[in-house]
Amino acid sequence: MSRIRSAQFQAKVMSAAEAATFIHNGDNVGVAGFTGAGYPKELPGALADRIRAAQQRGDEFRVGLFTGASTAPELDGVLAETGGLSYRMPYQSDPAMRTAINKGITDYNDIHLSHSGPQVRQGFLGNLDVAVIEVTAITEDGELIPSSSIGNNNVYLEVADKVILEVNSWQSEDLEGIHDIYYGTKVAPDMGPIPLVSCGDRIGSQTLRVDPAKVLAVVETDAADRNTAFKPLDDDSKAIAGHFIDFLTNEAKQGRLPANLLPLQSGVGNIANAVLAGLLDSDLENLTSYTEVIQDGMVDLIDSGKLTVASATAFSLSPEYADKMNDNAAKYRQSIVLRPQEISNNPEMIRRLGVISCNGLIEADIYGNVNSTHIMGSRMQNGIGGSGDFTRNAYISCFVTPSVAKGGAISCIVPMVSHHDHTEHDVMVIITEQGLADLRHLSPRKRARAIIENCAHPDYRDALLEYVAMAEKKANGMQTPHDLREALSWHVRMLETGTMKG
Repeated sequence: MSRIRSAQFQAKVMSAAEAATFIHNGDNVGVAGFTGAGYPKELPGALADRIRAAQQRGDEFRVGLFTGASTAPELDGVLAETGGLSYRMPYQSDPAMRTAINKGITDYNDIHLSHSGPQVRQGFLGNLDVAVIEVTAITEDGELIPSSSIGNNNVYLEVADKVILEVNSWQSEDLEGIHDIYYGTKVAPDMGPIPLVSCGDRIGSQTLRVDPAKVLAVVETDAADRNTAFKPLDDDSKAIAGHFIDFLTNEAKQGRLPANLLPLQSGVGNIANAVLAGLLDSDLENLTSYTEVIQDGMVDLIDSGKLTVASATAFSLSPEYADKMNDNAAKYRQSIVLRPQEISNNPEMIRRLGVISCNGLIEADIYGNVNSTHIMGSRMQNGIGGSGDFTRNAYISCFVTPSVAKGGAISCIVPMVSHHDHTEHDVMVIITEQGLADLRHLSPRKRARAIIENCAHPDYRDALLEYVAMAEKKANGMQTPHDLREALSWHVRMLETGTMKG
């Protein structure tokens, strides 16, 4: 049976190559996709062919690309490799895209995920010419059943001049009912409160809406999401998870958290997934989650009965767990809600629910400032994603990282971060395999020693303590003592003296 149940939409079925002709040089294109889930699989390759053909004729063909967050090589990668992307927002993680950004080929706007949809709706980023959205099915009434992510899809369908749909039969039909699309979001000055007071509340529709007149093409596909397996748990990730769980358990013992904690947010990646795995072996029960993505560890927590409800905007599952979700979507939709990212990452909701955030980083400095995005201050790695949304508004904001990178050649704890994404005002807890620094009650100088003594690798502690002593001696004030020359040259000095390994 066809997934396209509407005769009106069935009449618009065509190949990806034909659909790509509706996209022109200079267009801004908003596409589905969030952490490798629910992105269009066919149209991006056809658009890349169209761009390359124009280049061979000597014609310019460049487009702006708006997404929900990261996608996959079949989208970000194939388009970045053409050199035909003039602009990209918000979060990305593709190596080819990263190269295009760092070479200056593609302008990258690293917008907070909760801000990206509203800024498109408000027109801050220019006109959205085309939306390309993957769906699981189209109903008889022309409504769209979302697939494995929502992201900014509702916004792009609303504001785009033209719409191309990909109907993907690989996505489980049992995903119908897992989504909650809130259509009460307005632009200022007509914004009102979001009527959501617990993680499992459903306040919207199970389907996405689209004006049929804007839909110019429907492309059928059965391609799988591009999912990456998580790395096996190692001793460092287990230690980080243990420190985090001990901290939460003590917070509950001290009466600062209820016995089942508060809703948990987990960033994307191996360390975050390891933390979830650690919760599985803990004594904590009846947990809830208000987050961006459902990862393998969260599925395990649901299966165990420890996690009662999880709210997110997308899946980020290994291939094994993606198949498991497809096979058992009818069961998981009883405890999982997928929302637009302007709701899943909304500061109002994060603050109201008292979310406990847990995100990764590239480096943290001794005063608690965090760099999540840049290597040596200039080269973009991935982007801020939703970490800023949650960190700034969390009840307790935590960052987790190994204490060193590159086999110990680089310390992840430094005198001064080379790029600021999260300031010391928003970062409450830093955790490495070495230990945990609770910064909530500490002045900057006390923070420095807590972070160095609890979180820095032993190979770097003496050098960091030497920096603190020197900064306190040379600084022109004792609130946040820094020697800027030494702070900026610290990594170089470590390499030259051989203190930094490698």
